[in-house]
Amino acid sequence: MNIHEYQAKGLLKKFGVAVPNGHPAMSVKEAIRAAEKLGGRVWVVKAQIHAGGRGKGGGVKVVQGADQLREEAKRMLGMKLVTHQTGPEGQIVRRLYIEEGVEIAKELYLSLVLDRAKGRVTFMASTEGGMDIEEVAAKHPDKIIRVGIDPATGMQSFHARKLVFRLGLPAEAVKPATAFMLAIYRAYVELDATQIEINPLVLTKSNKLIALDAKMNFDDNALFRQPDVADLRDFEEEDEKEWEAKNHDLSYVALDGNIGCMVNGAGLAMATMDIIKLYGGEPANFLDVGGGADRERVTAAFKIILSDPHVKGVLVNIFGGIMKCDIIAEGIVAAAKEVKLNVPLVVRLEGTNVEKGREILSQSGLTVINASNLADAAKKVVEATKKATKAA
Repeated sequence: MNIHEYQAKGLLKKFGVAVPNGHPAMSVKEAIRAAEKLGGRVWVVKAQIHAGGRGKGGGVKVVQGADQLREEAKRMLGMKLVTHQTGPEGQIVRRLYIEEGVEIAKELYLSLVLDRAKGRVTFMASTEGGMDIEEVAAKHPDKIIRVGIDPATGMQSFHARKLVFRLGLPAEAVKPATAFMLAIYRAYVELDATQIEINPLVLTKSNKLIALDAKMNFDDNALFRQPDVADLRDFEEEDEKEWEAKNHDLSYVALDGNIGCMVNGAGLAMATMDIIKLYGGEPANFLDVGGGADRERVTAAFKIILSDPHVKGVLVNIFGGIMKCDIIAEGIVAAAKEVKLNVPLVVRLEGTNVEKGREILSQSGLTVINASNLADAAKKVVEATKKATKAA
């Protein structure tokens, strides 16, 4: 789960992480009131979306005076903000964050992520902070500092000092910066975060370390013990299909292709997407119905796939073990009739009750393209989808 910048800063502040003062705003009037609360005449207006690269897309502006603030707030609210993370379709800006200005002496980069290869939480930092950190990582990987934290010991002061010294911070900043790093780690662990990114992390002219930006992601599977975090969810920023899938205990991720996929098992789902691409197609989603799905869940999965207007063909790839093929077939038939299926449907069934499943499909009245194996299924769905797209 993702949250907005202002929400992340609110959480981090509770752990002692230094952040600039600021207030969220849902309207121009609220933006003006937020600036009045902050005082001064220089503020930063920030668009709040679940994506990075906002500055390059025109979603972060420094303003002076109420007139400039009002102008920028009007411009940003309701705009379609396009960044390298949103894709060309962009995201609508519905919230702003009005923040006090900060006198910046140096921009740095800091993030905390799980290194799955090493099995430990890892700090990544760089003296090359700012909007082009991806370019730094690609062209100058030696400038990326990595400090892994052994889960047996947790983060110790020496880990924090190592980061501080390698970032080249002045002597007077060492002690507060060490506390800053330790606080970030506590927030990561105690909130069940999967990522914390601060870009830029800034050193002010008074040698204070401040999180000028903040992004946080959380483990969905741990939200049951993080009710305060779960309450921060912004459904308008999430794909409606993905949220509907969660309501039915389905693992669904929307993609950019036009071939819908319904598979049981995450590994088989990944293999299905790979082989679709191998045969020249593009998957429209990842969808794992799970091993114990019933007819209702299968029906919901099929309806979610077909609710995507970009889907021009569907591949159902089921290996029945715990998940019986006849249950899958019943769900397919029920959903296809309810939504009035009008795209090619390729089905590959193997395993428990496979003959019964095939019989249900053959007697359903649906036009089903049967496949003998995964390669055959991929080839047939790619061909059928291309024909359907051309015909449209």
